[in-house]
Amino acid sequence: MKQKCAIIGSGVAGIASAIRLAAKGYNVSVFEKEAGPGGKLSQIHTGGFRFDSGPSLFTMPGLVTELFTLAGEDASGSFPYIALDKSCRYFWEDGTKITAWQDKKKFAGEVMEKTSVPEERLGKFLDKSKRLYDITRDVFLFNSLHKRSNYLTAPYLRTLRHLHELDAFTTMHKKNSRWFDSSKMVQLFDRYATYNGSNPYSTPATLNIIPHLEHNIGVFFPKKGMYQITESLYELALGLGVSFHFNTAVEGIDVEGKKGTALRLNGEREEFDIIISDIDIVNLYRGLLPDIRLPRRQLSMERSSSAMIFYWGVRGNYPDLSLHNILFSEDYKNEFDLLFRKKAISNDPTVYIFISSKVVKGDAPGGSENWYVMINAPEISGQDWKSYRSEARRNILSKIKRVLGLDIESRIISENYMGPVEIEQNTGSFRGSLYGLSSNSRFSAFYRHPNFSRSIKNLYFTGGSVHPGGGIPLCLASAKIVDREIPRIK
Repeated sequence: MKQKCAIIGSGVAGIASAIRLAAKGYNVSVFEKEAGPGGKLSQIHTGGFRFDSGPSLFTMPGLVTELFTLAGEDASGSFPYIALDKSCRYFWEDGTKITAWQDKKKFAGEVMEKTSVPEERLGKFLDKSKRLYDITRDVFLFNSLHKRSNYLTAPYLRTLRHLHELDAFTTMHKKNSRWFDSSKMVQLFDRYATYNGSNPYSTPATLNIIPHLEHNIGVFFPKKGMYQITESLYELALGLGVSFHFNTAVEGIDVEGKKGTALRLNGEREEFDIIISDIDIVNLYRGLLPDIRLPRRQLSMERSSSAMIFYWGVRGNYPDLSLHNILFSEDYKNEFDLLFRKKAISNDPTVYIFISSKVVKGDAPGGSENWYVMINAPEISGQDWKSYRSEARRNILSKIKRVLGLDIESRIISENYMGPVEIEQNTGSFRGSLYGLSSNSRFSAFYRHPNFSRSIKNLYFTGGSVHPGGGIPLCLASAKIVDREIPRIK
């Protein structure tokens, strides 16, 4: 009889883990409290519009396509995606616009024209970003930081020899300010701290690896939108024999000695040989392992930011906007001070606008667009979110009017909303924090929860609240790390 593996949660890391374990010969069952798969990587249909409800940026597609390879399938037929010619359009209050072309020479030329930063300076910055990635990837992204034996392997020893290059003892903002004498370029690259919910004025400059993913490797987009990632991996898992149980909340994990023996489901007990959790680590301990002490740091350390997202169906077409767009705050530092110190939102927030109908024409009715409009928000900490929602909406509309010259309020024909409270309710993210702990200290990577339990030998963890962090690539990387810890069935 095949060994049985249970996966709790069907976010992208949970589905990826299911594929990997099924390909190894395990009998895999996935238990999900919601009605369908995806977790944060889900979708909304409303008023004739379709919205990707969560992550919107697609980088490192190889982490998806290798799952098809493991299953013996050709990803090109099952998961078609395109390379974008530009990653983002950036807008400032003074009328400056910069398009981040994927052609690096073209991007550098535009930066030179708009900010006077020499082309070779931008090139050297992106070369440094690649160097950081090459030094750190095998240690920080694709292997466990929490196994002592790993520190004697070649990748770890190589990284140790280059610790002085990692910029761990200065912040992203300070380092970027040394790289560029343009405040706009500093702000543009400071933005990458938000990719894991952190503060560029606190997070170590090691996180400057992120621009490499976007500007050197490239930005991509699934032909049917971001939810296609969930749908394609779900179908792949089904083809491997994985069973999914939706509307099924796990009530507890039975532990005997140092082994998780069973899940409690609908008042009954089902035994498993391997258990993988893809739910928020705080909620896992509190809800399913109440007799196991939650590691203290998971509550005492600063948590990542959350988000406030308006899903607007907008009448009209707007050629000045691209798939991904950023309208920058005039006072970036104040925005982050409010987010992380005062747990509040700025009255001049940085606004992100994602319009999937620029690529997927069926996502909006003719003569209209689907605007996913997001600002960063703090974790839940006793705020009046009803008032914050009204304030955020007003400030966003005002920002769009000032920066883009568009008075769109009367053109909004459909509206949905998700904020920290809804994120916590819908996705189980503790306090609405999108990425678990923030990366606002030089040791943050080591403080993230491991991908395995030290006290329960057959319990493993994936997803954005554990190592290596949040976002689609890192969630998929967490599944890869867990896969390496579990032996193939002989």
